[in-house]
Amino acid sequence: MSVLVYTESEQGQFKKTALEVASYAKGVAKMLGVSVTAVAFNAEDTSTLATYGVDKVLNVKNDKLEKFNAEAYADALAQAAKKEDAKVIIVSQSANAKYLAPLLAVDLEAGYASNVVALPENTSPVTVKRTAFTNKAFNITEITTDRAIIGVSKNAYGLHETEASGTNEDFIPELGSEDFTVNVESVDKATDKVTIADAEVVVSGGRGLKGPENWGMIEELADVLGAATACSKPVSDMGWRPHSEHVGQTGKPVASNLYIAIGISGAIQHLAGINASKTKVVINNDPEAPFFKAADYGVVGDAFEVVPKLIEKLKTFKANQ
Repeated sequence: MSVLVYTESEQGQFKKTALEVASYAKGVAKMLGVSVTAVAFNAEDTSTLATYGVDKVLNVKNDKLEKFNAEAYADALAQAAKKEDAKVIIVSQSANAKYLAPLLAVDLEAGYASNVVALPENTSPVTVKRTAFTNKAFNITEITTDRAIIGVSKNAYGLHETEASGTNEDFIPELGSEDFTVNVESVDKATDKVTIADAEVVVSGGRGLKGPENWGMIEELADVLGAATACSKPVSDMGWRPHSEHVGQTGKPVASNLYIAIGISGAIQHLAGINASKTKVVINNDPEAPFFKAADYGVVGDAFEVVPKLIEKLKTFKANQ
């Protein structure tokens, strides 16, 4: 028996979320007194997972699975869960995992709890703490089915190094044509150095920047902080930035440790998508902007004056470290 964890990778490399869910799986496994088994799809090097508590890796090598396919991945994970007699399956809350998890729950007749922010409070039945109402509240959920699927919120548990054996085993799931009813024609990827999905710090800009020609200071601040860049919906709608950078309820959700909003008024849809961020900072010249009510720290001022000074101070600070 083991705890099964789906470890996401891209171009053969594990994402940060994969290491976080592996850490979480190890925490659950300790509570249950069992081992951790990870399923990796076309990963080049699985040894990293052992550092975060994975005892065994089921490595799936299949050219048809180079691009994410929710139906096929869910079927493969279901077969792995049955093979390992896993009663608890851990996934992240990435866009792909949110698509995959309900399909997996149907395959395994398992209960699924999303947006989980802490280790289970109880394991019989599995009882977890989750965010609700777009991160404005918490609820406690009991999963009473024989198997439980837990979706862990980004940056909620963190990375915890716990050495494990990390043995590697080839795993060949039985996949048929019914697993490939949806085909991926193309993938539009953001080209940032740091992706929004994995970023611990996000610097986001809105209409207050007045035009795409002024986006350089957003990128410069992000570069100094090692952050990802993002934008509000109006900015992507006007074509200033690609839609892959649009964050909010109708865009990509953000759960970073630090979210800096520059020139963003704070529409309710935007706030709903970034509420899970731990610390929110807003820079806006309108003291009545709704974002100030949601922010942990606020600066009332012209972004074209404040941001360059902030960049200068940060560069000086880093140079003195």
